[in-house]
Order: sequence, then C-alpha cells, then structure tokens
Amino acid sequence: MRRAGLSRRSLLRAAGLGGAALAAGCTGFATTGNGGMVFLSTQFRPVDEAERFRRLLASVTPGEVSYVTIEEGPFTSQVRSQVDAGRTQLGLVAGLHGDLAPLAGDYLTDVTGLLRRLGDRGWPPEYLRLARTGTDRSWYVPWATASYVLAAHADALEHLPPGAEATSLTYDQFLDWAIAARKANGNRPMLGLPAGPEGLLHRFTQGYLLPSFTGGQITTFRSAEAATAWEYLRDLWANCVSASTTYDFMQEPLETGEVRMAWDHVVRLVEAPERDPAHWRMLPSPRGPHGLGYMAVVAGLAIPKGSTDPALAEHTIDVLCRPRTQIELLRSNSFFPTVDAVIPEELPPAITLEADAVRRQQEAEDGLLSLPPVGLGAREGEVTKVFQDTFRSIVLDGEPIRSTLDRQAANLQRILDELRIPCWAPDPQSDRCEVA
Repeated sequence: MRRAGLSRRSLLRAAGLGGAALAAGCTGFATTGNGGMVFLSTQFRPVDEAERFRRLLASVTPGEVSYVTIEEGPFTSQVRSQVDAGRTQLGLVAGLHGDLAPLAGDYLTDVTGLLRRLGDRGWPPEYLRLARTGTDRSWYVPWATASYVLAAHADALEHLPPGAEATSLTYDQFLDWAIAARKANGNRPMLGLPAGPEGLLHRFTQGYLLPSFTGGQITTFRSAEAATAWEYLRDLWANCVSASTTYDFMQEPLETGEVRMAWDHVVRLVEAPERDPAHWRMLPSPRGPHGLGYMAVVAGLAIPKGSTDPALAEHTIDVLCRPRTQIELLRSNSFFPTVDAVIPEELPPAITLEADAVRRQQEAEDGLLSLPPVGLGAREGEVTKVFQDTFRSIVLDGEPIRSTLDRQAANLQRILDELRIPCWAPDPQSDRCEVA
C-alpha cells in the first residue's frame, strides 16, 4: 500500500474531456421531485464517465441526487442567471477552479465553516489556497485532480539516450529519445501527440512546454524564450507519427501499436497498458530551463447561493470527500484524490503506473505549477484557438515564429482586455493580464 502522493503539490484535471449534452428536459434544472436535488457539473461529460460517476454517487447518496453535466460556458451562465433571478434550481455544483473562481462571492456560498466541520482530511495547502480565490473565505471544497504524463512501451524505452533517466528527462533528452526511436524503427516515428480535433495538445503548450522554457504562459507568450520553445516543438514534431493530427485520445494509437510513446491526459492514457502492463511505463513530463512545468487541474464542489437543499449539498460534499469514496472515483474515472488517501495495490495497472508518475511530477524540486485559464467563461475556446492556431502556423505550416507570435499575442491581448481579468499561474497575479 502507498499514500496517494497527491497531497503536497498541486495536481490536475484537464478542462472538459469531450462533450455530452444536457439530458432532454433538464434545461429548467428542476429538483428531482423525490426530495432530492440537481447536481450540475462540468466534469465527467462523456457518457461512459457520467454513468460511472452516477453509479458511484447513487451508492453514497441513494436516490437523492440527480447528476447533470454541462459545458463550461453555459455552466457559468446558468449559475449566474438563476442566482441573479433569485430562483436557484440547483443544489450543488462542480467544476474546475477556473469554472468556480469567477463565481466566488456573488454566486457561491461561503464554505469556510463546512471545511472546518469536515476536519483535517489532508487537503494540500495549495488547493485550499486556490479555493479562497484571493479572499479570506473558501468558496469551494477541493474534490478531484488529474494530470498529464508520458506513456512509453518497452519497445520505445530501449532507445532512451545514454545517461538519460526516464523519470527525470530534460526536453533535450526527450527529443533525442524521439529521434533515436525513429531511427531504430526504420525511420518510422514512435512518438505521438494528441493534435486531433478534440485532442489536448494546447494544454501541452500552455501548461508544460511554455512554462518549462519561459517560466510563464501568458506574460511570456511572445518572448525570445517562447520562440525557442516553438522552435523546439517544430523539431519534436518532425519526429512524431504524421497521423498525430488525427489523434484525440492517445490510448487508442498506443493500444494498436501505431505509436509507442505519447503525452496526454491520464484519463486518455488509462486503457493502453490494460492487456500487458508489465511492458509499460508512465513517466513525468520533461523539464526545461525554468524547471518542470506541469498543469494542475483541480476540480471543486460548491454550493450556489439559494441552493435548493443546502443540507443535502453539504452531506454530498462530505461523502464525496471521504478517502474511500475518492478511491472509488479513482478506480472508476481515473481522477486522483485531493484528500490523504491510501491507494490500494489492486487498482487497474495503468492507474498504479500513473500515480507514480503524477507523484514524481508534483514533488519535483523544480516543479512549476500551471493552471488552466481562469475567468474566461464562454470565451475559453477563443484562447484555446490562439494556442491551436499558433501551433498550426508555426509547426504545421512552417510560418515565421516571430511574426506568428506577434500576431497571436495581439489576438490574445484583445480577449484579455475585453474580459479585464488577472493572469493565472504560473504568471504573476495582477489586476490586468498583459501579454509581454
């Protein structure tokens, strides 16, 4: 048995892993009619994830809570419009830090007292600080985390460069590894990246590559160091399987053997080692000149103002944040505990492998925490498009790096100016987020 090394540094969950529409008839978010309540969430939107979580939820709050999923933009609009109208039809809400932080104060109930009553469950101080959103009160309870890591089959591990340690790679060593693997494979690349239409490659650039090379995400977007990072990604891409532009979930090409090493969200890697776990490794992401940049995606549970059933909402938060329940969430949906919990040995092999990689990533002395964008609401897609378009122009189309960064920096700054929001980690907090 070992502790879920998920309690001393911040961890993660990627924003929205797919999309499932609201169930028909749920647009009014009426209570369930049997004394229960509606639990509205941006998490576990894919149908299989949602159904697994509903089963878990029913086992701890039987027949009382109706779990409804929604995308991030409409989530914010629903909570705000209902609270503003004084007709809240929701009992409990869940989202990422970036979903909940903009609602703090005006639209969410202060849960400082609830956290005190729940006692010391081992929440990392960083998570509790995030839940205060810069105030002296807590607006959500940290609930679940996930991460992005590297997956590698034994076939690829044979080609690690001399002297390189798989669990502490630099970006230069990662590139050398990809080159050596390609050459040993008859000049056919073994590395794949999730650059498909629904892939999360933009999280790689936002939370990993740019922080590791520049120390920031937004304020360093057009710096000389950022240009070096994008030049590096060009070189890395030249050693990627060409079909990477079609990959949404890397576990699929890993399973078929199309690729033998990949980076992705842990949920999108979990099925790859299922049949032959002894031949797989999950590894922390590489480090660059500024350290090991990694993205912490923290999901929280919050009670909207005017909740239809505050007592049931508090009870649901209580049971979902018990160690045993959080281990079941890890078992069913691959999201790691935020509380101090013992990870059983009999978990699916991929989860056990991922837990070690995640622990190494968050406990790295040179770890550099990044958050997904905060406060963008329905406009997060526009910021995502900036990073996607930058990748497409520089890496796929071979356009000049400097002029591309200047052009996309202007697009990014326009969005931030219109929203008038502060930056998020790893960039320093300020009243207005400025693209340097």
